Amino acid sequence: MTSAKRASPDNAPIRMKKMPEVIADRIRLQIAREQIRDGEWLPTEPELMEQFGVSRPTLREAFRLLEADSLVTIRRGPPGGARVTIPGPEAAAAQFSLLLTLSKTTLQDVYEARMVIEPASARRLAERGPAANRRALSAEVENVRAALDTPVEFGKRTVQFHRRLVELSGNQTLATVIGMLTEVVERQTEQRYDETAGKPGDVDANNKRALRAYERLAELVQARDGDGAEAFWLKHMKAARSHLLSNGGDTTQVVDLLY
Repeated sequence: MTSAKRASPDNAPIRMKKMPEVIADRIRLQIAREQIRDGEWLPTEPELMEQFGVSRPTLREAFRLLEADSLVTIRRGPPGGARVTIPGPEAAAAQFSLLLTLSKTTLQDVYEARMVIEPASARRLAERGPAANRRALSAEVENVRAALDTPVEFGKRTVQFHRRLVELSGNQTLATVIGMLTEVVERQTEQRYDETAGKPGDVDANNKRALRAYERLAELVQARDGDGAEAFWLKHMKAARSHLLSNGGDTTQVVDLLY
């Protein structure tokens, strides 16, 4: 009795892409190369059908693939068409959060990831960030300050400050990761404010401490002190961790926060 021959990388069958996938790939490439820009309409359906030599159902299946990627919005009915919409990190946030929940990720783990990303971003912004980006961080401090007397809004703006710090540092990969984590961080912040709703004095004191930390970071960034900015932000995040992850928060899983 002979055993079945196992498929190897050399003799494994090659799956040929279907025509809608080929069309979607070509349009994705055009968008990535900015040959078609955000907000622009793709050529009309008859033009694209002639260009690719396909039927309307085939073209519309390609549109559906692009729509699923949040790369276009579809105009229904005659004349029909698709408009380019460049997605931000939020487009992948739901799937990213689902992966975190399925892997039983804890809030402690999420916070430790932020402690790796954010201090390094503070250094990068201080040392290599253009003047406009460093000024933008100071503007974010003022945005947080304006909400000091409204705790829930203050919490939302602190989340925005942390996100903007990474975005302004100029590393697109890290900015995307932080963007995908935003929903988790926002839920965690909301939960913390719910827990402290009956302790306005504590909330006020913590918020003022946070604001002073943001002010100091902005000063270090403006002074282009990379060492100081990184060390200070790591120290701040370590101090804030005990507050944000108190009452069992360090063992809370992302799934408990989102669902």
